[in-house]
Amino acid sequence: MEYLFKWLLCAALFSVAHCFSTEDIKEAMLQKLGMTEPPRIQKRDLENLVVPTHIKNKYLSMLKFHNKRRRRSVPSLAGILRGIHGSADIEGEIMYSDTTRQRLAFDMEARIRDNSEVTMAELKLYKTAPPQMSLTAKKSHRPVNNARVSIYWVEVSATGSNRTSLVDSRLVPIHETGWTSFDVTQAIHYWSKTQRNIPLHLEVWIEGERPGSYAAEMARSVRFASQNPKEEIKDKGQGKPDLVLYTLSMDEFGSRGDCKSSTAIGMCCREEHFINFRELTWTQFWIIEPAGYQAFRCIGGCKQPVLNYGYGRRSCAVAESAPLPIMYLVKRGDHTEIEVAEFPNMIVEKCGCSVDNVSNI
Repeated sequence: MEYLFKWLLCAALFSVAHCFSTEDIKEAMLQKLGMTEPPRIQKRDLENLVVPTHIKNKYLSMLKFHNKRRRRSVPSLAGILRGIHGSADIEGEIMYSDTTRQRLAFDMEARIRDNSEVTMAELKLYKTAPPQMSLTAKKSHRPVNNARVSIYWVEVSATGSNRTSLVDSRLVPIHETGWTSFDVTQAIHYWSKTQRNIPLHLEVWIEGERPGSYAAEMARSVRFASQNPKEEIKDKGQGKPDLVLYTLSMDEFGSRGDCKSSTAIGMCCREEHFINFRELTWTQFWIIEPAGYQAFRCIGGCKQPVLNYGYGRRSCAVAESAPLPIMYLVKRGDHTEIEVAEFPNMIVEKCGCSVDNVSNI
């Protein structure tokens, strides 16, 4: 009876939620870099800034590993494909195009249902091989067989001062014909949290696979069908870019402990919390990539036993977290350099009730 009495004394008293705030993120970043305050980076420090190829490749490598690690927590590809809502293909419009750049726009209205998550998004471009006569190999140069193709999300501004964020980059064979796919999942996440009321804008950049004028010249021979909208194409379906979305219903596949309509009101759970680096005063010039990310946070409360034996109140807090790759600027005297690192404890993976930071889930 005494045990039952104590059990019944556990009242539904809720503690204040622990939020994964921007201050928590700032503290984690400064601790990683061994700094006490963010560097004083100004807009003029970004003028004529060029991201070195090895830095870009290092960031992309980290980003791809991060995306793979994140997808381990969702169902297999077969499960994802079964979870597609209606048509997953969105045909894009070509805003402008030249030999090295093109801007694409996708009408996303009503394409992503409420309470669903885009787990993967692919941009598919159809590449046509250049005529052999247009490729004049130079014996004095090393052979060039590929071009570097990078995809950027465009943050459209009403003032016209658009900003871009790198989402994927890969080497594409110059001499082959066929579909080429790029992972633009990160772009969908940026768009859905900051500019959902307008079309999704992507830019395609075509560059040489290595430094030098010959590699750049060979890269200019790479042509996607979308760069020649007026050109006669046998298969009309190959004339425009395709955006393929793979979505999951969070009601069915949501992570354990995520907040949803069925969650008891006030109980500890994890909810979405997007951090926009472009809007924070201390990161808008310091952080180059990503433009922002889904950090999540813990909200709600925990049941409090009347007899806590001196251990304190149980509160809703971060139980598990994950790192995030970041490309950022470093001031070294009068010079500004670009570095890449993986910062720990940036993403809330799981929330739980704890007493004095001791997990008690």
